[in-house]
Amino acid sequence: MGNSLQNRRVKVITVTGGKGGVGKSSVSLNLAVALCQLGRKVMLFDADLGLANIDVMLGLKVKKNLGHVLNGECELKDIILDGPSGLRIVPASSGLRQMAELSREQHAGLIRAFSELDEDIDFLIVDTAAGISDMVLSFCRAAQDVIMVVCNEPTSVADAYAEMKVLSNDYGVSRFRIIGNNLRSLEEGKLMFAKLLAVTTRFLNVTLDLIACIPSDPAVRNAIRKRSCAVEQYPQSPASKIFRMLAARVAQWPIPEIPGGHLEFFVENLVSNEHDGEPQQADDEAVSQ
Repeated sequence: MGNSLQNRRVKVITVTGGKGGVGKSSVSLNLAVALCQLGRKVMLFDADLGLANIDVMLGLKVKKNLGHVLNGECELKDIILDGPSGLRIVPASSGLRQMAELSREQHAGLIRAFSELDEDIDFLIVDTAAGISDMVLSFCRAAQDVIMVVCNEPTSVADAYAEMKVLSNDYGVSRFRIIGNNLRSLEEGKLMFAKLLAVTTRFLNVTLDLIACIPSDPAVRNAIRKRSCAVEQYPQSPASKIFRMLAARVAQWPIPEIPGGHLEFFVENLVSNEHDGEPQQADDEAVSQ
């Protein structure tokens, strides 16, 4: 590990969700920009390798992406893009099957790329792919905080539970921050959280924290059509107000004084995952007990 990351106090947050279509990337983007508007230095890593969409959402032209980094054609610093409000974006590649199926050597190459990154940032937000691939689990395990985006529909709640089950049983992740997204009301969000809490309390040894209920808001979709994000394009919309409140809360989350409070811990945790071998399969009979 190079010296570039030594003594860096960076908060690493992984944003994930058990299934696709829950608005995970929209949440990641709006939260990241809202943090920037608070004066924080933020980098958003589009870690949905193979189905990248942060750059598409913002209409950014990507000349080189992570595929070029992993092939040794350039360094990570060469592909970073400037986004809204000073946000720094690490774009993945879109529509490339091989990016979604990284070999161990490529996975290690990605880790090395981050270990050599020399950026002055306060937050690294990692927008993962859906599901429970090795890469998703590695990013969740390595981060200091895991945000789980959940919609009030049975498949979303079930898949969020399944991801938390694997992360808890096999990787020791014990705390999850929950965001209810695309909700008709605050009450709907609280009911969704209650359902999730009931099943995790019964079967898992984890702590859940409901940190935001994002309303279904046309401003979010309209902003994407304009290649922007709601907090910048429609700052007074209901969703934008919640995102700003969420950012203010996230900005206050403590960074541990232990080595976990540094960006190198994120990289070292990924390295340790790389050496751990294949993740253990979760006990699929838990919910039937």
